[in-house]
Amino acid sequence: MRWVLRRKHYSLRTERSYLFWIRNYVGFHNMRHPRGMGKHEIESFLTHLAVDRKNV
Repeated sequence: MRWVLRRKHYSLRTERSYLFWIRNYVGFHNMRHPRGMGKHEIESFLTHLAVDRKNV
């Protein structure tokens, strides 16, 4: 993922932010690979942020 972001010339700050949220998303779903997840998992993660962490 980092390689893709660097190839697209994203700033280091953006890269760090994207990787932070990817790690949080994957960790929330018990280290499942994102390719195996879909709409339900995204909604579950966003609900968790809004209700439990109040970040959204």
